[in-house]
Amino acid sequence: MPEQPFVLPEFYLPHPARLNPHLDRAREHSKAWARELDMIDVPQHGTVIWTEHDLDSHDYALLCAYTHPDAGAEELDLITDWYVWVFYFDDHFLELYKRTGDIDSARGYLDRLELFMPAEGEITAAPENPVERGLTDLWNRTVPHRSAGWRRRFADSTKALLDESLWELANINEGRLANPIEYVEMRRKVGGAPWSANLVEHAVHAEVPGAIAASRPMEVLRDCFADSVHLRNDLFSYQREVQDEGELSNGVLVFEKFLGLGTQEAADAVNDLITSRLHQFEHTALTEVPALLDDHCVDPAARAATFAYVKGLQDWQSGGHEWHLRSSRYMNEGALAGRGGPDLGTSAARIFASVLATAPQRLRAYGSTPFSAAGAPRPALDLPSPPRLSPHLDSCRRRNVDWARRTGLLDGVVWDERKLRAADLPRCAAGIHPDATADALDVTSDWLTWRTYADDHYPLVFGATRDVAGAKAANLRLSAFMPAAGVPMPAPTTPLEAGLADLWPRTTAESRPDVRRAVESMTSSWLWELANQAQNRIPDPIDYVEMRRRTFGADLTMSLSRDRAVPPALHRTRPVQTLEHAAADVASLANDLYSYRKEIQYEGELHNAVLVVRNFLDCTEDRAVEVVTDLIHARSAEFDHAAATELPALYRDDTTEETLLGFVRELRDWMAGIVHWHENSARYTEPELGYHPATIPVFGGPTGIGTSSLRISSLLPTP
Repeated sequence: MPEQPFVLPEFYLPHPARLNPHLDRAREHSKAWARELDMIDVPQHGTVIWTEHDLDSHDYALLCAYTHPDAGAEELDLITDWYVWVFYFDDHFLELYKRTGDIDSARGYLDRLELFMPAEGEITAAPENPVERGLTDLWNRTVPHRSAGWRRRFADSTKALLDESLWELANINEGRLANPIEYVEMRRKVGGAPWSANLVEHAVHAEVPGAIAASRPMEVLRDCFADSVHLRNDLFSYQREVQDEGELSNGVLVFEKFLGLGTQEAADAVNDLITSRLHQFEHTALTEVPALLDDHCVDPAARAATFAYVKGLQDWQSGGHEWHLRSSRYMNEGALAGRGGPDLGTSAARIFASVLATAPQRLRAYGSTPFSAAGAPRPALDLPSPPRLSPHLDSCRRRNVDWARRTGLLDGVVWDERKLRAADLPRCAAGIHPDATADALDVTSDWLTWRTYADDHYPLVFGATRDVAGAKAANLRLSAFMPAAGVPMPAPTTPLEAGLADLWPRTTAESRPDVRRAVESMTSSWLWELANQAQNRIPDPIDYVEMRRRTFGADLTMSLSRDRAVPPALHRTRPVQTLEHAAADVASLANDLYSYRKEIQYEGELHNAVLVVRNFLDCTEDRAVEVVTDLIHARSAEFDHAAATELPALYRDDTTEETLLGFVRELRDWMAGIVHWHENSARYTEPELGYHPATIPVFGGPTGIGTSSLRISSLLPTP
């Protein structure tokens, strides 16, 4: 046995693992089921995937007995069969396609599996191998007991689990290692934890209500669960995957290469990220889910189902860890030493020690000192696309000032004319929408002005008083100023509402649905920021990156710069989503570099990638700037890779190719225009950092607060 490449770290284990009493029956049943389907000792294309010893030593029944401790005997049999099937698929795909690099045959193999997961109706295709036969049997035994919504979710997560194996295979063939953001996103799909979360609902007989299933809190719970499960698996499977199989899809390896760490340091950093994700899970379950249930008036039975699901995810985390300590599939030598027996006292002691060991990381997230001195060098970004500027820029600048004055944005509290001119938002519009007509450029410029004013308005008007409820009420009012065709618009009562009331009729009818969704997503994400500010809580790094796309308003500004629509079916594909997410990260993280001093020192902000990285890695400011800069360059390189190697697979005809190539050009202009604006706008320069309109209250100094409070009250909507 080769020496282990690192010592397994001390894991955060906040919940005790429990064992299902029906374990022995599940072991016996699953072996008989696997043998019946030719998964044991039967060669596949000349290769034996599993021997009986392999199946026994992996002990998937033990995994399911730990992860579903309260499931009934028949339910545990079914769930164990699902896990036997999914692990067999993983090894079957490895031996037949990953080791050979045969991507064309792999694509055909995966395409067939969709035939055995119909959302409606019966399976009509004839299975040809153990994977297809197993899926047929499991699908027929599972879906009759679940709702249509659950079936769709489970089919989607199963398809993603299968299809994204091609991403791993392509990376192996190219010798390409993912960047950390790409890795976490893709690992959720190919790693299977979202698939497992669906089975948790099935096991506890408690489906998440459809009204909240797609909400941010429930998505965060699923994502935290998935990330923790996958990253823990990466620690235990590093030796097998990286050293034996030549695998590149492993979080420890990603951290090693991207952060320049030794293997032990990288393993410790991955464990810190697991801890952070579990802290985020707890925070969301305790603070966001109850409010979500109240907001949607969820009835008591559905509330109980939701909390049973949350508990099921917690059981899976604890049980999955316990199984990794015992399965021969993983690197776990000595991991059980000193753990003692399963008695309550020993479990409680382990939990207490675990919480105590991770307390510094939790406390650090709440330990930021607002308005601390900050100093970061001017960003040094090297992006491939040069900016193109609209010829209508100068005339747009003049009209933009008039528009802001007419709609009341130059209120002397949030903004005045000096702040508007310093920001120079028409320059940003001219860069992200260089081929726009003069009228279209005015619309883009005014939208950017409204969005930036709103971004300054929320922390000033609602953040200083921790008025999350007031911000939520303001959001509801704003939606009324983006009505459907024929629906009357109310009279605006604030500059924010007046600006939106003017912009909505000037926005093209075909783009209004996307714009409305983008505005509502952006303003709701600002509630998340306000809640964190009220708690003085620095966000978890993964949650931050994913929310930053919303708080930055990436969807909104992308929709403004888009002259051609991508059909919905194409827009949902992974290559197109990769391009959008990578572009959004380039722009929003660049904003964090340029605005770091403004936000940290002058505004007391917590939502900046440099601060988030400093807190997570517990490193210096300079090192955090380097990491954020490297992330920007890595996401830019990923954008280019996806455009060059993944997008062509979607070309079906000349029209599709032209549409997608135009989409790529628009996103390149969007990224280049935003970075160019940051480089040239005075908004982040020293003369503007300390400047405020005369009546604005500045924390820490004499401000004439009474007059300022009266002025701020004029920015709130009339009750």
